[in-house]
Parts: sequence; structure tokens; C-alpha cells
Amino acid sequence: MIKKYIVERFSWIIFYILLHLFIIFVAFIDTAIPLKPILYIVFLSMIMFSIFLIVRYKIETKFYKSLEDREDNLDLTNIAYPDSPFERIIENSIINQTEFLKQSASQGQMTLEQEKDELLSWIHEVKTPLTAMHLMIDRLDNESLKSPLTYEWLRIHLLLDQQLHQRRIPFIENDLYIENTDLETIIFDEIKTLQSWCIQKGIGFDIHLEVTEVLSDAKWLAFIMRQLLTNSIKYSENSDIRIYSHEQAEQTILEVKDSGRGIDPKDLSRIFDKGFTSTTNHRDNAATGMGLYLTKNAAESLFISIDVKSELGTGTTFTLTFPKRNDFVNITSM
Repeated sequence: MIKKYIVERFSWIIFYILLHLFIIFVAFIDTAIPLKPILYIVFLSMIMFSIFLIVRYKIETKFYKSLEDREDNLDLTNIAYPDSPFERIIENSIINQTEFLKQSASQGQMTLEQEKDELLSWIHEVKTPLTAMHLMIDRLDNESLKSPLTYEWLRIHLLLDQQLHQRRIPFIENDLYIENTDLETIIFDEIKTLQSWCIQKGIGFDIHLEVTEVLSDAKWLAFIMRQLLTNSIKYSENSDIRIYSHEQAEQTILEVKDSGRGIDPKDLSRIFDKGFTSTTNHRDNAATGMGLYLTKNAAESLFISIDVKSELGTGTTFTLTFPKRNDFVNITSM
């Protein structure tokens, strides 16, 4: 701040020094003016000017230091009181801009909430005819027609479900209900939903659950499993998806392993990024790049650690590590 202050007052300091040099020069060339008393006066003046600069530095930089040290938010309570008319102009400008930004943010939040509510309402409205459509498809006797219709129905159902949870993710803390959750029920319910797709692709399941109960939110845990299973089925063909659970260091570990095409090593660090699809098959228009992103966000809200291991051509393994029961209770009670 000292350097900035000197730079700010540089022209005044130079003017003051040049003015005193000019006085010395006049005394030097004018014999009628005694030089030594002038030099003494200039010396005392420079000392007084230095003291003046030090005092003014503390006064003039207090306001600007508070601006420099404040956090980048809309809170203006830590800004020092302005001591000069120019500082008051700056303060008024900041206050007006802050009020404008607060109003804009409030309006934007209201618009976002309205759009969210309208979209959620639309999704729920669409689910009604979609359910009726599923019942009509189930009544079909023509299997060659029933199978593709069921598959397309499932695609629409999964996309709507993803959109629904995408809108709920920012407010997931308000939607959580932590309880003892049966892993087996969740996994088998999700497999049943995806059954027609699995049959079409010749995919089976090898399930071995040493731990069948975890402390979590059943609805959001089901969503996480749905996304992982959908991802595994999408990139697998004529193979089994293995689902295992076991306990390790008082933590439940759940693994979902497929034998699909795998993930390119250069993509592994990006698969949970919003909108990222793949560099291996970049023309895959069916991928939205949202499934794993939402999965990661939901898992973090449930304090579940999610890891992935994969090699091209050998498949992918997603590992969910649930928090220790005591740790979860301590975290949620904070």
C-alpha cells in the first residue's frame, strides 16, 4: 500500500521537490538572498513534509485498505468511513452498485425459482400420459413391436427423471431424509425398471451383497444407482454387470463393475464434469454429459465418496464408499 500511495501522490511530491529546488536555485543566483538560511529553511520544510506524508498516508489509505481487504461479496459493513469528498463519491458508487446487484440477483433468483417450478410441474404433468403409455405398451401381444416401444418409453422416462433431479440438486439439502436404507431393495427395483433395456442388450447381473443396509437417503441413493446402472448398460453388450458390497474399516463399499468399452485414461479426470461426454466417441448424440455430474453432486451431499477405475476395452468400475455411521451422525448434527 505504501508503494501505491507514493505512486498516487508522485506528481505532488515531485512538484514539491522541484519547487524547493527552484527556491534554492533563485537564492544561488541572486546574491541579495542569503543561501544558507534558505537551505536551512528547505531542510526543515522537507522534514515537515515527510512527517506530513506519513500522517496523511495513515489517514488517506484507511478507506482504500478496507476496500482492498474486503471479500468479493455484497457485504459493505467492513468498509471504513470515508474521510474525503472523493472517498464519499466512491462509497456512494459502491453502495448504489451493490444495491443494484442485490436487486438483480433477487429478481434473477425469483425468475429461476419460477422457471424451476414450471419445469417441475411440466415434468409431473408429462409423467401421467407416460405412465398411461407404459400400461398400454404392457398390453401389447406383439413382442417385436412391444420391445422397441418399451425401450423408447424407458429413454423418455430416464431423461425426464434426470431433468427432475437436475432441478432438485441445488436444493438437495432440503430434500434429504436420512434413514436405514435397504441396498438390495434399491438395486433390484432399479434393475427391474431397466429390465427391458437389459434384455434387448443381452445384459445380466451378478449381485453379491455382504452389506445390505446403509444409512442414507433412499430416494437420492436410488437416483445414484440408476445413473451408474444406466451408464454401465449404455456402454455394455452381451455381458454381466457385477454389483458387490462389503465392509472395510467400518465403512460400506459398493462396487458396480461392467465389461463395456471402458473410458479413455485422458477422460477419467473429466467424466464428472458438467456436460462432458467423451473423446473416444464424440459423435455419441445420445449422451447428455449430465448423468455422472448429477451423480457426483448427489453423492457429495450424502457424504458418499465416488471413485472410478477403467481401461479401454475391459470395462469400468464405480466404487461408492459410504461414511462411517458415527461420522455421518456427527456431520449431520453440526
